[in-house]
Amino acid sequence: MLAVLGPILGKLGGELIDNLFETEEEKAKAKAQLVSLDLKKYEIQMSAIVAEAKSTDKWTSRARPSFLYVFYLMIVMCFAGGIIGIWFPNEVALAATNIKDLLAAIPESIVTLFGAGYLGYCGSRSWDKRNLIKASEK
Repeated sequence: MLAVLGPILGKLGGELIDNLFETEEEKAKAKAQLVSLDLKKYEIQMSAIVAEAKSTDKWTSRARPSFLYVFYLMIVMCFAGGIIGIWFPNEVALAATNIKDLLAAIPESIVTLFGAGYLGYCGSRSWDKRNLIKASEK
């Protein structure tokens, strides 16, 4: 939401500055302050990302990349399976059926729990980062 509203609010802030200040010097100073606030916000976000990446805790620094690597591997395996299917269509069809059956065997409550846990993790990380930004602005 902020990614969409940020440029709009920035443009409105610039127009508001143009209407509130009369001299070009005052306008330039106000716009520079507006830009410096944006830069400070991005600096805080980047410092959180860098601190997370430099963490000695392997779960903190590698959790999201590892999760993405699993999905990248799955995508590569799907392409490889499609290519192998040219020569061994019956085996690939059987593998696809087995994978479908395996995933269908996972209880829906487990899938829901995983989804809730992952969304909770993402939400709490966002909340932490917002509070870090608010604390640094004071």
